[in-house]
Amino acid sequence: MPALVLVGGQWGDEGKGKATDQLGGSVDYVVKFNGGNNAGHTVVIGDDTYALHLLPSGILSPGCTPVIGNGVVVDLSVLFEEIDALEARGVSCEKLVLSADAHLIASYNRTLDKVAERFLGKRKIGTTGRGIGPTYADKMNRIGIRVQDLFDEGILRQKVEAALDMKNHVLVKVYNRKAVEPELVVQELLSYVDRVRPMVADTSLLLNQALDRGETVLLEGGQATLLDVDHGTYPFVTSSSATAGGACTGSGIGPRRVDKVIAVVKAYTTRVGEGPFPTELLDADGEALRANGHEFGTTTGRPRRCGWYDAVIARYAARVNGVTDFVLTKLDVLTGWERIPVCVAYEVDGQRFDEMPMSQTDFHHAKPVYQYLDGWTEDITGARTFDDLPKTAQAYVTALEQMSGAPFASIGVGPDREQTLELRPLIG
Repeated sequence: MPALVLVGGQWGDEGKGKATDQLGGSVDYVVKFNGGNNAGHTVVIGDDTYALHLLPSGILSPGCTPVIGNGVVVDLSVLFEEIDALEARGVSCEKLVLSADAHLIASYNRTLDKVAERFLGKRKIGTTGRGIGPTYADKMNRIGIRVQDLFDEGILRQKVEAALDMKNHVLVKVYNRKAVEPELVVQELLSYVDRVRPMVADTSLLLNQALDRGETVLLEGGQATLLDVDHGTYPFVTSSSATAGGACTGSGIGPRRVDKVIAVVKAYTTRVGEGPFPTELLDADGEALRANGHEFGTTTGRPRRCGWYDAVIARYAARVNGVTDFVLTKLDVLTGWERIPVCVAYEVDGQRFDEMPMSQTDFHHAKPVYQYLDGWTEDITGARTFDDLPKTAQAYVTALEQMSGAPFASIGVGPDREQTLELRPLIG
């Protein structure tokens, strides 16, 4: 089998963890290829709820090998806290593999992330303050620290000292903070060596060999299309490539090995942090979506901004990712509305845009053009086939599919593993 890519088709929090978990029993490897512990996945299995931050969702599927790829930035303290928490609940993490080329989040990057965001004031990005952006910046500036550096103390010390030569000037002279002692950083990182060593591998080689054997590899994206550093609503984006192209660079798999690109979208839209959001609701409907959908960040607990489904964004996600299949989630949250608006285009200064505007300025001023669809009042959480849904819910799904640029493969009608209606198989 070739590789499969699974990404978010909106601004994140679409339910990628549940989608990955559903596929986990049918794949051999699940690879996290971007981001860090600045985002999370929530997976519900029966009466158990798991909040994952840095670990791939495949960690919950016993027959699957979870992999943290080279495109991820890793906070080792968070990694081991998460492993310990899962193992305390009886979930084995012994199969976890970590790329030797993944970059490490050092303590000074967390410090810089927080003070820089405060310094920006009204111009803040909405970062989680976990050091993700500064670590990616170090990577691009070629002063980053990689997992493999832990195993050469001399190299590690040289790299930390070189990074802090510059960063201490910024901390002291710009932000009026204390300088960071390099040796303290080195000793903290070295404290993880013995525990991390058994899980480190050349993951690009590992995954390509698995594909050569005919095994299935699922590449799982963190964040989402509209948060991609190139294709998102810049500068209100994450610091990595969250689109399908990033799956190849973040895992060391060539693009010819990818067979399907699956994008997850909610039946409405949410966003966390700053930045434009054309369908955002600042009224009772927005509050109802947040309450009904439990829209609070898995990692941060921050309330998510809520709005109606945006078909323009879905078409954009289909285009930039080469989406072959959409997974629609949280259809049940819309139960109770008599009529449901769907954004089919934007209006900017009297001009209609059926596709994403080219400029951030136009997108910032975009007003949604709505089409209104009939809602439903029946409880749909017990539905197990498409035909079990009320006719108006079926019509809503069909309309969204026609607007979104790729077919829907499954529909989520609740948080549990079993509350998914499969319209067509994603594997096989």
